[in-house]
Amino acid sequence: MIVDIGETREPLPVRNILALVTDAYGGTGGIALFNRDVMAALALDPAIDKIRCIPRVISAPLEPIPAKVHFDVSATRGACAYMIAVFRAIRSRPKPDLIYCAHINLAPVAWLLSKLLGIPWSLCIYGMEVWQPSASWLSRHCLQTAHRILSISQFTLDRFLQWAPFAPGQCDLIPNAVRQNQFGILPKDEGLLDSLNLSGRKIIMTMGRLDPSEQAKGFDHIIAEMPALLQELPDLAYLIVGSGGDRPRLEAMAKTLGVSERVAFAGFVSEADKPRYFALADAYVMPSKFEGFGFVFLEAMACGLPVVASAIDGGRDALLQGELGQLVDPADKPGLRNAILTALRQPKAVPDALQYFAFENFAARLQKAIRRA
Repeated sequence: MIVDIGETREPLPVRNILALVTDAYGGTGGIALFNRDVMAALALDPAIDKIRCIPRVISAPLEPIPAKVHFDVSATRGACAYMIAVFRAIRSRPKPDLIYCAHINLAPVAWLLSKLLGIPWSLCIYGMEVWQPSASWLSRHCLQTAHRILSISQFTLDRFLQWAPFAPGQCDLIPNAVRQNQFGILPKDEGLLDSLNLSGRKIIMTMGRLDPSEQAKGFDHIIAEMPALLQELPDLAYLIVGSGGDRPRLEAMAKTLGVSERVAFAGFVSEADKPRYFALADAYVMPSKFEGFGFVFLEAMACGLPVVASAIDGGRDALLQGELGQLVDPADKPGLRNAILTALRQPKAVPDALQYFAFENFAARLQKAIRRA
């Protein structure tokens, strides 16, 4: 299914783009992945000649970079190095026609360059960082000069528009993309199951950062329900994939509830290994509270997993408002238990409607938004 989003091949005044990003190639997490997809989609547009991408952070080995993308690794050596790279980019030829700002914290830089060059700039928003007014007066002030807003979810956009001075007509929805050919329904890896002490178990899974400051993914909600769930399904186990400082608290919680033998912590998993871990699970459950979208739901569904997401954050966008899976309030304990049991009764299958998030549709939406800018 290719989504009809209108003609995208009208004349394009933008041929050279300056992208200000927190991270992209050599970055981890959802925003870095989204930025890589943005660069790839822009590079595919024959009307765009060059994208100069200036990252703030590189924390991992670089992925392959499209030929049209000039990725300035020198910018990651500190704030001064970042600004030197920015001004070097605007003095080079050809000069940019548009500034793509990939985080509200970089809005002051985008505003300054827009004033100096007399060109428009667009801001991309994701989640918590824009659900309330920024704590930075400068960011709030500069934000108002953006010519266009790109949001990864309707939930985030609605929260943003409650305080930001933009009309809906100035905004575009650009939900995350998933490349289904990188996933698929795979057999369970028996050796991996053994290493995690999960052999012979019915497995629910959550993947994400174990952040002690946010505690937002809902790991603790599921651990809290494990005693009751085990009464219904004695062979159940819970697999947590991800690393972070909240792991000791979650391990202690599982021990206190007497379910530590049924809660497995896999630690950090590389992008390449994700499909192997998704294959271990029988359902993917993430009753989050502060998710801007929830790209991991797309990956889980691309691996055929029935999914349970939060009804109170951007996860509902990833599930197309419930079309692709179950939505539940994380605070509704009986509702969460019932949703998990329902998901575990469903067979693995990749939903046809997941095609809505295909990379081809993502690229078409983004290219159209760039033309509007």
